[in-house]
Amino acid sequence: MYSQSESDLLRLLADRAGIAADYYDIAGTQHVTTDETRRALLTAMSLRVANREELVAELEAWDDRWWLRGCEPVHVLRSGRSAETWSVYVACDSGDDAGLSVKWTVTAEQGDTQCERVEGPGLRVEETRTIQRRRFVRISLALPHDLPLGYYSLTAYTKGGSTNAEATSRLIVAPERCYLPGQLQHGVRWWGIALQLYSLRSQHNWGIGDFHDLGAVIDWAGTQLGAAVIGLNPLHALKNTKPYHVSPYAPTSRLFLNDVYIDISQVSECRTDAEVQARLADPSFRARIDAARHSELVDYDAVQSVKREVLELCYRAFVRDNFDGVEPELHPTTDRGRSFQNFTEREGESLTRYALFHALEEVQRSVPSPPVIWEDWPASYRTPMSEEVGEFRRRYMHRVRFFQYVQWLAAEQLSSLVTRTHDAGMPIGMYHDFALGSDRYGADGWLNQEVLAFTADCGAPPDAFAPEGQNWGFSPLDPVRLRESGYRYFSELLRNNLRYGGAIRIDHVMALFRLFWIPRGLPPAMGTYVYYRDDELLAILALESVRAKALVIGEDLGTVPDWVRERLGPAGVLSYRVFYFEREHWGGWKPPAHYPAQALAVATTHDLPTLAGYWEGMDIETRSALGLFPSDAARQAMWVERDREKSGILAALKSEGLLPSWVSDDPAYTPTMTPELVECIHQYLARSPAWMVLVNLEDIIGTRLQANLPGTLDQHPNWCRKLRATVDDLAQDPRAERLSALLRSTRPFV
Repeated sequence: MYSQSESDLLRLLADRAGIAADYYDIAGTQHVTTDETRRALLTAMSLRVANREELVAELEAWDDRWWLRGCEPVHVLRSGRSAETWSVYVACDSGDDAGLSVKWTVTAEQGDTQCERVEGPGLRVEETRTIQRRRFVRISLALPHDLPLGYYSLTAYTKGGSTNAEATSRLIVAPERCYLPGQLQHGVRWWGIALQLYSLRSQHNWGIGDFHDLGAVIDWAGTQLGAAVIGLNPLHALKNTKPYHVSPYAPTSRLFLNDVYIDISQVSECRTDAEVQARLADPSFRARIDAARHSELVDYDAVQSVKREVLELCYRAFVRDNFDGVEPELHPTTDRGRSFQNFTEREGESLTRYALFHALEEVQRSVPSPPVIWEDWPASYRTPMSEEVGEFRRRYMHRVRFFQYVQWLAAEQLSSLVTRTHDAGMPIGMYHDFALGSDRYGADGWLNQEVLAFTADCGAPPDAFAPEGQNWGFSPLDPVRLRESGYRYFSELLRNNLRYGGAIRIDHVMALFRLFWIPRGLPPAMGTYVYYRDDELLAILALESVRAKALVIGEDLGTVPDWVRERLGPAGVLSYRVFYFEREHWGGWKPPAHYPAQALAVATTHDLPTLAGYWEGMDIETRSALGLFPSDAARQAMWVERDREKSGILAALKSEGLLPSWVSDDPAYTPTMTPELVECIHQYLARSPAWMVLVNLEDIIGTRLQANLPGTLDQHPNWCRKLRATVDDLAQDPRAERLSALLRSTRPFV
């Protein structure tokens, strides 16, 4: 059937798998995908491509896959559209078509049957195919058009033909677009404050900003300043060990929460158990907390150590006081015990396996010459569904339950903060950041091996920011296997992250359409784009967003084709616009009126210098001190460009009548970023039609050093900087009061 050359066969299979034949970078330069890259990425997708025979076999299997499976694994039905159909494929000898019949059902998530039909005999055959000397037919069935939003199981039982058969598919009934509050579409616009939770200082916390501090910020920003939203760094689960496991954008799991943010003082057992109280009163233990609290940077290892020590004692008291029975069979005897049991049942097998991973990892760390990553565990422990893992689960259920317990505490505290935002009158409340990926050697990597491409990395192609390209070190989701799984992992990720607030920011939203894959061991320049079924991913995003009543903001920075933004807009996804980057084609700053309405506007982000740092060139000097410039000439060129940019900003502010009369439009006479300039820039954003504007907390208080310096790991204190001001100081800071008043008066923010 396939007579082409091996290179042509490789191209054909790569095209079927969504691997781009070429791409254009941000400068418009074309890059052609090499056969070496194709072969490596196809191998990462678990396809056999070593020689011509394997390529032919894979192509034939690809062409025949739905015919042999019985139906496609996923069907999307958009609510309100005209009736659509789904195809069922059946082995059927010639002449048996007339006796063919199908009984099919639509079953909802809760298990109740929504629709049941019997069709045939006498069904119309839409298409035929012979596979391995067997004849197959395709028949088309009309989907019901009045199903409520949700996920369904489509099951078809065929009778007649060559054999009786059963085929199943996941049906996703989704709205046309993501959730958009009616107020936004009627002229109301919101503003809020963005912060890095770990950076908050207080006299209460144990060395890292926690949920208690976040509650204080909600009261201050929501009640006192009238903010509609508080933007947060990703709160995904981390190992909290330096230097590799503190980035909120490289979590061990995106499904669950970072328990280091738990406010220990609010844990019931902390307040009632004598042993816990004794530990907290111990002078040496108090000294450890004080040292972490007064540390200039977040000492993740120290904070994790003291919190885990107390949580272990709390858990022991929790089991003793709320359950009876013998491990692993414990039965709740109190409302608190039943609340925990309800939580674990609601979270289901996903939480249990997450906790199981941590229990396994804990045991493996205690063996002689402990393995560093789970791929080096004994072979029987590398697969979550193995018999040996099942036996470990039975023997170590007390440890599994401990890790469930800390997730329960984190979830309860964060949920109570959602209520607090409502009480403060905040229409959005918390706005969470959703990371692009997770550590391949973390919990999500172990739990979701079947949908990850472990021998590939993802990143970004070469551009002016990174001439050699970027490798982010994540294993990308395999679009083929992800679809075959019914996108269950993706659905769960969204659901878990949308439930704690009124908005979510999706990091690198372009990954819903295409993602830059890099074969492991090769430079980023050898990578290329891999395409995803964006129609299906956007449908799931819309469904989960509407269910949670949460806005979706897509971080669309970097190499963003026009067609991606053209798809995101009608899907109800807000664009993410950064002041530094919003330029006209000739380099000048876009006037506020040129910003899109369906957008969130910010001055800067965690990966970029703060306003004060930008103005003073702190990022340039930091990069120079770390030896990140190829030459002194490159450093000088960046300074020249920065001065040109500052002139452009001052000119833009002046053109809008925002530059105070006493401030020169020559940056040489404006050497520092004053509070007045900070106010002017945010008023500039507030004049735009953008539905939302966020102000970074660091910019309010004049912080000069940025949260993260891309391209560095342990040579720079990324994700560790604490704010100079405490949470109590913020509530007394006149700069915040003045800025919030200006934002509210510029346009009708509420």
